[in-house]
Amino acid sequence: MQITLTDVRVDGRREPMLEPMDLAWSTGECVLVAGEPGHGHTALALVATGRFDPSAGEVRLQPASTPSRRSGRSSRGAAATLRDVTAVVDVPGISEPDDALTVSDVVAEGLALSGRRSLPSDVTRWLADHSLAADRARRLDQVPGVVRTALLAALAAEDPDVRFLVLTLPDRHGGEPSGWWEVAQSLAAAGYGVLVQCTRASARDLGVDLPPARGASIHEPPIVVLRTRPTPPPAPDPDPVEPPDVAEPGIGGHGGAQVTAVPGFDERTDVENDQEGR
Repeated sequence: MQITLTDVRVDGRREPMLEPMDLAWSTGECVLVAGEPGHGHTALALVATGRFDPSAGEVRLQPASTPSRRSGRSSRGAAATLRDVTAVVDVPGISEPDDALTVSDVVAEGLALSGRRSLPSDVTRWLADHSLAADRARRLDQVPGVVRTALLAALAAEDPDVRFLVLTLPDRHGGEPSGWWEVAQSLAAAGYGVLVQCTRASARDLGVDLPPARGASIHEPPIVVLRTRPTPPPAPDPDPVEPPDVAEPGIGGHGGAQVTAVPGFDERTDVENDQEGR
């Protein structure tokens, strides 16, 4: 699938919210766009996902119609389909959760919005599966930025119809840009089309040769500065040979179920260790 923006512009009351721009990205692809805060990021996230009509230009989803995988959701028109297959993650003032909510509250709300069961037992299971059981009572503003981005992106991906994710300004929560970029790359490797919006400074931290914004360039729309297509992870061996579970003296065995962590969650341990070392 592919989303294409052609000469899209969004007008505001006094000045443009988004200057004319072109953009295209496909499933399995990770695209980084850079621009200064307040110059088109929110407008781009909403117009690219069918949540806001452009003042000019065209936004097209190909194929324009796709059957829904959610029970009870019937086939709809092209505009509604675009909204169904996309998710905007942590857009300031739009989809960002209240920082005072606990992690478990955010998970319950995210599961419900994705059409999943969100009973307390479901929340507990989801937290355990994503190595967040110990953080369930923490406020969202107490978790590291990369963990926040990974958490909210994973919840958005719980919707079986979603094929595209827009991560808006994850760098505003601090931390190394390489952390949330790894989250985005992992999602693209899993088959999602991922659009990441960041500041020009964060793009430079990721190795992009991009000069600082000066003069008229401050008002330019976000520009594509990096585009990758990560290789999907190799398929697991269908018949793995399990070695005997023999523990060395003084070391316990590693029995029990394996927990799958959302990319980026392991960063929590590194951040907390750094804080303790201070």
